[in-house]
Amino acid sequence: MNKLLFLLLPVIIFAKSSMLSSIPLPKTYIMNLDPYKCDTECLQEYLDKDLIFSFLAHANKKLTDKELDNIRAMNVSIFNLGAFNAGGKLKIALLLPYKKIGKYASSTINATFAYLMTKSNPFALKSYKIESEKSEDLNKAIQQIQNDGFDYVIAPLTHKGAANLIALDPVVNIYFPTINKSDINSSSAYYTFGAINYNAQSRLLLKEAVSPLIIFSDKSTIGRKLANYQKEEFLYPTKTVEEQVASDGVFGSFFDASKKEVTEPQKRAIDPNKKVIQYFVSRKTTNLQYYLKENKKIVDGSFFINTPIIKTGMILSQLTLYDTNATNVLSTQINYNPLLLSMTQYIDREKMIVANSIVKNNAVVIETNSLLGNDIVYDWINYTTTIGVDYFYSLITGEAREYDVNVSNQQMVYDIELLHPGRTKFSKYSSFKKR
Repeated sequence: MNKLLFLLLPVIIFAKSSMLSSIPLPKTYIMNLDPYKCDTECLQEYLDKDLIFSFLAHANKKLTDKELDNIRAMNVSIFNLGAFNAGGKLKIALLLPYKKIGKYASSTINATFAYLMTKSNPFALKSYKIESEKSEDLNKAIQQIQNDGFDYVIAPLTHKGAANLIALDPVVNIYFPTINKSDINSSSAYYTFGAINYNAQSRLLLKEAVSPLIIFSDKSTIGRKLANYQKEEFLYPTKTVEEQVASDGVFGSFFDASKKEVTEPQKRAIDPNKKVIQYFVSRKTTNLQYYLKENKKIVDGSFFINTPIIKTGMILSQLTLYDTNATNVLSTQINYNPLLLSMTQYIDREKMIVANSIVKNNAVVIETNSLLGNDIVYDWINYTTTIGVDYFYSLITGEAREYDVNVSNQQMVYDIELLHPGRTKFSKYSSFKKR
């Protein structure tokens, strides 16, 4: 008979989360006293007989069977299981400029905590809140983090904050879930960047665009930067590696064959028949009649929208109202949001294409986040934070990563898919001509 020792021990020496409560959560330990090995068939038999603790006693490590491993991981999270023979203690710090990042101060904590809860290793998770992203505040926090013995830091900073921190050159592993390396100057191997590449998404979307291209953006720095990039890329598109090789016959120093694109601009000749019209709309603007009504310059064009979800819904409805007869409507990750499906009419988004890089899913991590009221399915910052915690977990423990996102030159390189916001859900985009 399989013998189990089922223990509840105080967690004070095993795991700690200083964000949720000063009272540590209890860890559950299951000791396996069965002298016999248990294969996949044996594990399944325990589950079929509802002998969940017998199953967990043998499933104390990651399983090769994906379905069984998902059940194992979910129960590790539910019962907060600990491991008797865990490796080095996991210690991860969060550097949080709470006044700058608002709700993400708590949601990035939840995303990190939820991921670690799905693992059986003991861990210490501590947040360091800073008043500002000034160099003095950042330096003080980093010094404290190092003094407390943390070597791995999740830092959801703004561009300015990340630049200030990098200038301090701390010798500690830092992951920036909110920053893409292409937007900042860094050569240190200590820093890894996790933000989604909006330029790469724009390039893929622009392959679906026709002339004239009408770009609607807000007046933020990011909105203007995106609009200007999209204008240049549409008129003067980047060559692929294959096109450059075909013309030159050799690979130059500017190419990354794994990405199939030029890493420094190598441009095709400009197409004189292409036209771009840019509109920068303020947050207070609600009526687009001036831009859209009886405007023959924009009829049958492609519309690229770089605005937050509420403003996007307003723009979509008025594209229909003023009979622009759009060929299609394009948007990056900004508008990959379920609100798009509920706050707009289908006729307004019928020809819309949205780029998305949240393509790696882990059911257990998603469900554990849901228990904490956290979203990693649509919220890209929570998602990239999860990717970073998974990356650090693998570095610390030596275990395989749950999310096999490629890391190139200290930057997470995400796949991109094109989606169509249909009547009830986002679905894979093929071609509107085939619909």
